[in-house]
Amino acid sequence: MNVLLISTYELGRQPFGLASPAAWLRREGCSVRCLDLSVETLPEPAVAGADLIAFHVPMHTATRLAVRAVARVRELNPRAQLCFYGLYAPLNEDLLRRLGAATILGGEFEQGLASLARRLATGAPGAAETGQAEPRVSLARQQFLVPERDGLPALDRYARLHVTAGDLRIVGYTEASRGCRHRCRHCPIVPVYDGRFRIVQPDVVLEDIRRQVARGARHVTFGDADFFNGPSHAMAIARALHDEFPDLSYDVTIKIEHLLLHRRHLAELRDTGCLFVTSAVEAVDDRILGYLDKGHTRAGFVEAVGLLRRAGLTLNPTFVSFTPWTTVAGYCELLATLVELELVDHVAPVQHAIRLLVTRASRLLELPAVRDLVGEFDEQRLVHPWVHPDPRVDRLFETVTDAVTDGQRRDEDRRAIFRRIWDLAHEARDGAVPGSVRLAARASVPYLTEPWYC
Repeated sequence: MNVLLISTYELGRQPFGLASPAAWLRREGCSVRCLDLSVETLPEPAVAGADLIAFHVPMHTATRLAVRAVARVRELNPRAQLCFYGLYAPLNEDLLRRLGAATILGGEFEQGLASLARRLATGAPGAAETGQAEPRVSLARQQFLVPERDGLPALDRYARLHVTAGDLRIVGYTEASRGCRHRCRHCPIVPVYDGRFRIVQPDVVLEDIRRQVARGARHVTFGDADFFNGPSHAMAIARALHDEFPDLSYDVTIKIEHLLLHRRHLAELRDTGCLFVTSAVEAVDDRILGYLDKGHTRAGFVEAVGLLRRAGLTLNPTFVSFTPWTTVAGYCELLATLVELELVDHVAPVQHAIRLLVTRASRLLELPAVRDLVGEFDEQRLVHPWVHPDPRVDRLFETVTDAVTDGQRRDEDRRAIFRRIWDLAHEARDGAVPGSVRLAARASVPYLTEPWYC
């Protein structure tokens, strides 16, 4: 059986979401082609010759791009079985089935894809209602296989790690766990995993990294939603990684709540090669953090900044800068906080223009204030649209978005873009631009060259 696995966008990373199921499907005897449309064009012969075509949809942007690609795929090959798998597959099941998907797989999808391939090869029937026998969402504890990255674009075609102007490192990517033990209201992981997470066995993680190092990786991103969901599991991998590759650096994502709770591990993260920690701070307004059910406060964020700084780790904070509860004054306060904490250089400009996504099945819909505000689900945008009660906030969002887009097009640095955003925000608040914002001496901040985080 010929299987085509397609990724449309995975944040500038070589897709684990293709490499992992490729190993499972090849074990079933399938001929597997992996295609990453973020760096490749659609190969018509490979599409036309596939018996099973499966799109990985781990996030909002990836799903919208996959929806656009489906029409051309169906035109080239109307007979192939079509599957969507990943976090956003079950969230958008109705739309994806209307586009021709016979199989929807969420959660731990490798076993489901292997089962689907066996069923198609033997002609075994699916369920009467959906046509699939595999669980729509599986949280089964899997014994993972080492991802097979043969046939994927080379690592040097993806985002690099910028350490200094003269030090750009090839980056590998892996996952030590999936899901999350927390239930933040706005997070798309929650409708699928509902506060649970599943580990990838350490020997699999380490062998995956070993193979990427052999292909040139000098830095590794761990894509876990939270590296400290299982801190013992995570730290064991970090130690083993450093023992084998003492010159290899890495980065992780950890909640503010977990940075505070597991602060005893921060120095060891640094000593084992961690360069920076991404954390979804989201807001510095406790009221907004409460609506999002983030599990931390503004004070906790400030404390975490100090902990990481003393440990010698760089914080890479991300934000949902525009929400239904954001005010123009509150947005100015967010910018002022970044200046006060000397984090301007740490924040990718796009983070100043992230707007809250209310996806299908979002826990935000538990809040009457949200249900009263949002519109019906928009299948083109894959969200419940909302309009801010204060038109000035939506206008500020548009002008900030334009400033970020224009600044990135001009290849301006983070400080230049921040100064423009500062002026726009204060003009929206006061009707006049204040004097130039004073920034601390420029920091040397390592970061990945792919700026998006959604």
